[in-house]
Amino acid sequence: MSWGTELWDQFDNLEKHTQWGIDVLEKYIKFVKERTEIEISYAKQLRNLSKKYQPKKNSKEEEEYKYTSCKSFLATLNEMNDYAGQHEVISENMTFQITAELTRFVQELKQERKSHFHDGRKAQQYIETSWKQLEASKRRFERDCKEADRAQQYFEKMDADINVTKADVEKARQQAQIRHQMADDSKAEYSSILQKFNHEQREHYHTQIPNIFQKIQEMEERRIVRLGECMKTYAEVDRQVIPIIGKCLDGITKAAESIDQKKDSQLVIEAFKSGFEPPGDIDFEDFTQPMKRTVSESSLSNSRWDGKSEPRPGSKSKGKLWPFIKKNKPPPPPPASASPSAVPNGPQSPKQQKEPLSHRFNEFMTSKPKIHCFRSLKRGGGGPEDFSNLPPEQRRKKLQQKVDELNKDIQKEMDQRDALTKMKDVYIKNPQMGDAASVDHKLAELGQNMEKLRLEAQKFEGWLAEVEGRLPVRTEQTRRQSGMYDTQNTSAVNNCAQDRESPDGSYTEEPSQESEMKVPVTEFDDEFDDEEPLPTIGTCKALYTFEGQNEGTISVTEGEMLYVIEEDKGDGWTRIRRNEEEEGYVPTSYVEVYLDKNAKDS
Repeated sequence: MSWGTELWDQFDNLEKHTQWGIDVLEKYIKFVKERTEIEISYAKQLRNLSKKYQPKKNSKEEEEYKYTSCKSFLATLNEMNDYAGQHEVISENMTFQITAELTRFVQELKQERKSHFHDGRKAQQYIETSWKQLEASKRRFERDCKEADRAQQYFEKMDADINVTKADVEKARQQAQIRHQMADDSKAEYSSILQKFNHEQREHYHTQIPNIFQKIQEMEERRIVRLGECMKTYAEVDRQVIPIIGKCLDGITKAAESIDQKKDSQLVIEAFKSGFEPPGDIDFEDFTQPMKRTVSESSLSNSRWDGKSEPRPGSKSKGKLWPFIKKNKPPPPPPASASPSAVPNGPQSPKQQKEPLSHRFNEFMTSKPKIHCFRSLKRGGGGPEDFSNLPPEQRRKKLQQKVDELNKDIQKEMDQRDALTKMKDVYIKNPQMGDAASVDHKLAELGQNMEKLRLEAQKFEGWLAEVEGRLPVRTEQTRRQSGMYDTQNTSAVNNCAQDRESPDGSYTEEPSQESEMKVPVTEFDDEFDDEEPLPTIGTCKALYTFEGQNEGTISVTEGEMLYVIEEDKGDGWTRIRRNEEEEGYVPTSYVEVYLDKNAKDS
């Protein structure tokens, strides 16, 4: 099966067919390009979707991701990010392995096709020229033969005519001989040209055209094979990422299986546990004998069995809420402190008088709490330094967090000291780079800061040890105040007093006193914690390599360009960012900073 033998007379049709084949290739290239654009767009949308639901840094959302269900969702977002990356890989591989290669092949195919059909046209033109020469020789031979016949007839006519002179007869004979000679010459020429044409025609249709058409056939078959290979590559590119996509899906499944409802429930307990016990049962008070009322230990009025003194009239009182009361006003206060001599089950002071329950209830319904304004509820404002306004468990967590923060600050100061020490060594070895004595003042300042931080850490560690070493006294009144702790938090916002006292039912730990609760300052912390990422104020170039091994620092290599997001505030550290997820502090002396003009003006 050969186009040269089977399609020897279909030159024009072959030319149209091969052009159609190239058009098919270009159409397939366009199809793959559009597929890659779809993959890129899909990957971009997946990445944007994953980024949209990522928790914001230093926000309330980030704290919520301690729960296993939220961690699982975060792992799903990360896996979707990797999933999007695989679609980018598909687009990239299709672009390089199919689109680019096929485009180059089409260009080569066009050049080869052009060359083959040029040779075919040239061969056709040559055979057509030979055919024209043959036709001209044939017509000339025919004309000469006719001229020779006419000359012969004229000679014979003259020779038979007795009236013609001998000279005229001889002239006619010579003319006939000349015409016969010309006819013979034309015949020989025609015969020679015919033989030559036949030879060339055989060469044309049996050698040249088959060879050219064979090359065109091979070219077309290569095109078909290449198109099939590209289609196979198209499928293979998808198949190559299937295992990785499968791993992403397995990661999502694994994250879903890692959800532990019991652990999440325990985390809720750790987050909100106050450390108090629920209030006990309330004893029955018999009002059938008005003059001899029995007052239980857990009633609203104070008895001699409480071992506590009656509050003085006109004094500031701290109220306590019962769990079954939903009013936004605190109940009447418990005594500020118990007298050192107060002994449970001891005799009641003669000065103390019992108040009717109705009076106590009226006082409970009309008392107003005193809390700080919202300005004082911001981080660091209004609450005591030792977090004694919080329940025991929450206080322990806050103290532990404060100790960890101070340890981080100490480590940061130590890193800065180490960096300055290295800089001083460099200055000592190379005096032309700087004065080593200029670093001593900064080192002394760092030493003082570290000592202050250590003392601060020791102070909080002492409070933490105190909280972890003993629990608050579990009395009836502490049980009652713990039962209404959340109600106090929500109702106390209605008033804004600058007085130092916190709402009733506050908690403080004292060796010989009942524990009291204050409205926790951290109740509104989350409303002030939403922080946007710091804007870029310039760029910097790393002069030396810095290994940021401590938390809060970032590693840089010499010559690396990064973004500056916070200038040196005098502590010798500059805050930089490499990308959206990597930022931290580096020694200012290790980088060369180029601030933007707008940043300098501001």
